[in-house]
Parts: sequence; C-alpha cells; structure tokens
Amino acid sequence: MYSASEGRTLDLDMLDKHDHARIRYKRVNENTGEEVAYKDIVKGYKKDDAYVILEKEDFENANIKKSKTIDIEEFVEETEVADMLFKNPYYLEPQKEGGKAYNLLRDALKKTGKLGVATFVMRQKENLSLVGVYKNVIVLHVIRFAEEIRDTKEIKIPTSKTSKKEIAMAESLIENYTEKFNFEKYKDVYNEQLLKTIESKSSGKKIKVEKMKSEPTAAKDLMAKLKASLEQRKKMAS
Repeated sequence: MYSASEGRTLDLDMLDKHDHARIRYKRVNENTGEEVAYKDIVKGYKKDDAYVILEKEDFENANIKKSKTIDIEEFVEETEVADMLFKNPYYLEPQKEGGKAYNLLRDALKKTGKLGVATFVMRQKENLSLVGVYKNVIVLHVIRFAEEIRDTKEIKIPTSKTSKKEIAMAESLIENYTEKFNFEKYKDVYNEQLLKTIESKSSGKKIKVEKMKSEPTAAKDLMAKLKASLEQRKKMAS
C-alpha cells in the first residue's frame, strides 16, 4: 500500500512569542518528571488498577489475517457510496506472484463499474474500505464506519419551503453551468498566498488586509448571485 495523497499545509513551527525560540514537546514520565526515550515507550490497556502491556506481535496476532491481507467481502455500485464516507486513498501494488490476479481484478472492476468492500487492520485499527480503479491502478479508499458519522438531527435546518418555480430556475441554472469534472484545473492557492504573506512580512513590507463582510443571501437573490459568481469564475479561467 502506498499513500495516494499528499499533505498541502505549510510546515510551520510553534514559537515562544517573546524570543521566537521553538517550542519542543517532550514525552515525560508523570511520576518522575523525567523525559522518556521513544524506544522505552510501550502501549498498555488499563484493566482494574494495572496495565496490560501490548507488544507489536499482540496487535498483529489480534487478527493476523486482516493485518496481512485486504479481504474483499462484497461488491457495490460506485453511485451508492456517499462522498462523506471517504477518508484516505492508497495505491495498491501486487506482490510478485499476484500480477495476473491484480490485473484481472482491475479490469473486471473497470468493466462492471463496481467497488469492492474490504476490511483490513493497519496501525492497530480495523479499517473499512472500498477498492476501485484509478488510471489503471487499483486504489483502496479507507472509508468511515457508520458510527463515525454524526447524526444529522443535530443540525438545525430552517423549515421554509421552496416553490416549484424557484426549484425550476435553480435546476435550469445548474444544468446550464454543468461541465465535465476536471480536478486538475483546481489548484490549492491558499498555501501559495500564505507564502506570499510570509515573504512580505520577512522583508518588512506592510500587508494590506482586505475587509470582508459575510452576509446571508436572501432566497430571491441566490440565483442572481450564483450566476454572477459562475460567470466571474468562467472569465478568470479563460
């Protein structure tokens, strides 16, 4: 398994505001106050008044099969999976003797448009996942278990109704501005902008902060504002 995504955040250090010295985190024994070397740290489960110490082998032996393999248990339609379930993608590479089986599974998944539902253990944690294909490579998507999704009842949704005419207008606008998704045209510009800010501060330049006031959009103005926003984005992209 190889991670198929990369972090996009800047590597920022935490500093003391008085002298800009770096803040260091130490692993400290709460009884002695002494720092503990990483090699001397073990994981333990508290049972009654004592800890049961777990070794690396204990985690593997808890489910040796799932620690060593990814087991596809069923297949589902790609369209049945909610986007919010997805967490992390991994590229899968076959073992030396598994090339033919790898290609067979990849080609069958591509042709059927299905995803495999699989479970495996990684870093002492059971994972639920979906197995699909991206650019001729089998990809495993770690997804969330049902208990990891918060209940939507906690969200306060207004009770106002929308008319058929308003919905028809919104549908028409959405259809008119629908294009084939090309994720390569979307760039992460926040880090780039943050770097410019850092460079300006380092050279002693004063940064002009643009004031922005956020106001809720009235329903009657939503379509006009959305259309204007889409037109502006289209101009910037051309």
